[in-house]
Amino acid sequence: MDSNKFDASKLEEIARQINDSIPAGVKDFAGSMEGRIKTILQQQLGKLDMVTREELDVQQQLLLRLRQRVEQLEQQVASLQKAQDDE
Repeated sequence: MDSNKFDASKLEEIARQINDSIPAGVKDFAGSMEGRIKTILQQQLGKLDMVTREELDVQQQLLLRLRQRVEQLEQQVASLQKAQDDE
């Protein structure tokens, strides 16, 4: 999974929120930590088995088409069984 697929602005927002939660006395140290936090977040998120929104949408459309096809085939099988029973 490519960690570059993650929205950079979201990662920056998360890193900024973490940075903002650091006490004022540690702010100098926190400046250098923001970059490290972003890097760690990207690495950890990259380890997750995630897909992009676009990939999810494509899979949902495929699933919908497959479900419709299964329903159609089930109807055909039911019709064939009924015709066979009527003979």
